[in-house]
Amino acid sequence: MKRILALVLVLMLAICASAMAETVKIGVYEPASGDSGAGGKQETLGMQYANAVQPTVEIGGVTYDVELVYADNQSSTDKAPSAAQQLVSAGVSVVLGSYGSGVSIAGSPYFKDAGIPAIGVTCTNPQVTLGNTHYFRICFLDPFQGTVLANYAFNTLGAKTAYCLAELGNDYDVGLAYYFQQAFEALGGTVISENFPQGNADFTSYISTATQMNADVFFAPCSLAYITQIIDQAAAQAVTFPLMGGDTWDSNVVTTAAHGKNVEIYISTFYQEGGAPEFDAGIKEWMNKNPEMLTNNGGNDMVSAVSAMGYDAYFVALEALKAAGTIDSKAVNEALWDVVYEGVSGHIEFNQETGDANRNSAFIKKANTAEGVWEFVTVQTVE
Repeated sequence: MKRILALVLVLMLAICASAMAETVKIGVYEPASGDSGAGGKQETLGMQYANAVQPTVEIGGVTYDVELVYADNQSSTDKAPSAAQQLVSAGVSVVLGSYGSGVSIAGSPYFKDAGIPAIGVTCTNPQVTLGNTHYFRICFLDPFQGTVLANYAFNTLGAKTAYCLAELGNDYDVGLAYYFQQAFEALGGTVISENFPQGNADFTSYISTATQMNADVFFAPCSLAYITQIIDQAAAQAVTFPLMGGDTWDSNVVTTAAHGKNVEIYISTFYQEGGAPEFDAGIKEWMNKNPEMLTNNGGNDMVSAVSAMGYDAYFVALEALKAAGTIDSKAVNEALWDVVYEGVSGHIEFNQETGDANRNSAFIKKANTAEGVWEFVTVQTVE
């Protein structure tokens, strides 16, 4: 009887040990609400799908379950610190995000103080990684993106006068508009630049100004909440100049807003659907099985570039955890510098001085307003 009881006890302990598997926590620092909520949800989808594809990781010879811990920064630099502190308190080993440079910058000091590395996914403002060693980034930067867009507007679209519109106080908007203006003027073009206040809903006066000033392009690197209104109001005024946007415009929210309207739209972005067929098919199937995920993607299964980037960021984090051989955040921070990963969005390797990915190309897309989809135009580089 004693032997039987001992055997039962051993089996029970084995079952309990199995049930109490080791867990590593990855923070998801993204907007699920506010002006950038739609984009933040699409970026998060990529991470969630990646977690579904690979829910475990071997670290130091031990298999860990990967738990995604969410904190909504609400698209607000005022609310971002609280979200960052939530993730610090949760004991995450590494953070992914955010969609939006301003909230990334606002949360950065809290990750730094806690010794937790963060991997920027699509936050393109140079200030995110400037002067620190804990914030990394897998996307291109705004000086590059602004130059790409200016070159395309001037050299391909033949624009000589550009109108730039940005949200006042928004680091992403103002920064990208500035870099576009610098590059466009260096080519010999003229730029008319204006800012609008947060929460603005009426863009008719700005569109009218662009028309009166004979603008050849209308560049507005704004959040999705404003983009749809700009498209509606530009179409209502029957503008003849193309609308241009940066990576924030790469969403089915934009193609839906432009569907059936007589507007021309060009954007720069990180990924074109079709670039990684296995990934595209997998995330589409996954979204279509889950109504909530499909809703978070804007109601259809179009693959957003930010979802592809979120997917890659998750696997970059796993590579850092494996290389560190521990879930200690400081060790993960050190390991990130040497991570090299072939993602669905391309080769990812970090600059040893800045922690930024060495990206040298961007996709240019055009909205097919008749069908409500994006069409690939070209891959644009800057010498």
